[in-house]
Amino acid sequence: MARVLVMIPSGEVYDHDNVRWYQHSDVQGNIDHYHNIGDAFVFDSSLKLMNYEKIAELPIMHLDMDHIDRLREEYDYVILRGSNYVHQHMDWTNAIPVLKRLGLPVIAFGIGAQAPVQGQLQLSEQTKTVLKIIADSTVSLGVRGAYSAEVMNDIGIKNVRIIGCPTAFRRNEPGMKITLPPLEEVRTVGITIRREVSPTYARDIARYLTFHRDLVKEMAGRFDATLMAQGEVEEKKLVFGTMEQKEEAIAALKANKWAADWYLDETVERLYRTRMFYSDVVADYENLVRSKDLVLGYRLHGNLMALANGVPSIYFTYDSRTVEFAETYQIPKFDIFAGGTFRLEDYWDQSLFDRYNQAWHRTYGEMQRFLTENGVAHKMLETGQMADPVRRVA
Repeated sequence: MARVLVMIPSGEVYDHDNVRWYQHSDVQGNIDHYHNIGDAFVFDSSLKLMNYEKIAELPIMHLDMDHIDRLREEYDYVILRGSNYVHQHMDWTNAIPVLKRLGLPVIAFGIGAQAPVQGQLQLSEQTKTVLKIIADSTVSLGVRGAYSAEVMNDIGIKNVRIIGCPTAFRRNEPGMKITLPPLEEVRTVGITIRREVSPTYARDIARYLTFHRDLVKEMAGRFDATLMAQGEVEEKKLVFGTMEQKEEAIAALKANKWAADWYLDETVERLYRTRMFYSDVVADYENLVRSKDLVLGYRLHGNLMALANGVPSIYFTYDSRTVEFAETYQIPKFDIFAGGTFRLEDYWDQSLFDRYNQAWHRTYGEMQRFLTENGVAHKMLETGQMADPVRRVA
C-alpha cells in the first residue's frame, strides 16, 4: 500500500477515497466563491483507481525545505491531478524548487494543453521546466489526448502516454459499454451548463450563448430536465441561497450584458429558478447522473461522469480542450461553431456509441499500463490486450 502526496488537490478527502469541496457544510461561507467542482471529479476518480494507505497534500505555496525533506522520507510518489495546466497563464508558484528538492516521482494523471483562438500556444519557461522535471521523474507522462501530446513533443518531452482522464474509469469496470435505449423511452435528461466562457478560447461568444440557451430550452421542453451547474456563483445562489440571494443572482445575470443579450430569457430564467442542481460533493453528482437516461451539454467532466456510469452523453465542443477530449474517447460531439442544426435523433445511433465503447476500452488499457509502468499501486484490471510501448511522438 502506497503513501501518496497530492500536488494541486481540489477538495478535501473523506472516507478514504471520496472528495468534496473544502468546508462544504459552510454553504454561506463559500457561496460567493467560484470553483469548478469538475476538478474535484478528477481528484476523486484518481483516488478510486489507486491503492494507498496514506495521503497528504504536497505544499508548494510556502517554502519549507526541512518539511520537504521529511516528506521525501515519508512518501513514495506524488500525483498531479489531471487538469488544464498547459496554457499561457499557468502559475506554478514554488513548484520548481519543491520538486527538485523532493526528488520523488511525479505521476501526471492526464494533464492537458489548451490552444488559444488566435496565435500559437505560448508557454512560460517556468511551465516548460516543471513539465520536464515531471517527465524526467517517471517512465511516462500521462496526457489528455493527441494535441496535448504534440505540445509536449514541441518542448522536448517524448515519453508521453495518452490516457484521457481518470473520471472515465472511476467505476473500474473494463467491460462497461454504452447501450442506447429506444429514444422514445428517454424521459430524464441532465443538461450540463457552462454560462461563463472566455473569448480567449471560444471564438464567438454570441453563438456560444445563444446556442446554449436554445439547447437548454429545447431539451427542457422535450424531457424532464435538470440543469447541472458546476460552480458559477449565481447558479450556486439559486440552489443554496436565501430568497434574497436568489433574487440577487437573477439581478446579476440580468445586469450581465452577455447573459442578458444572448442567454437569460424568460424561459431560461424559469428553468434556472426551478430546475437547477449544484453540489459541493462529488458523490451527489454521480448519484444524479445515474438517475438520468441522457446527459448532454457543455461541461467536459459533467458529461464524462455520466459516461463513466454507463449513461449516454453528447458533447458540444467549443474549444481545443473539449474537442481533444471528445476525440480521445470518440464521444459523439456537435461543434457549435460549425453551423447547422443539432438534432438529437441524428446522434441517437448505436454505431456512434460503439466507436466510443471501443475507444474507451482502449484508453482504459492505456491508463492501466500508465499506472503500472510508473510503479503506482492501483486497482485497474488487465484488459487482455497486448501492452503497447509508451507512445513517442515523432
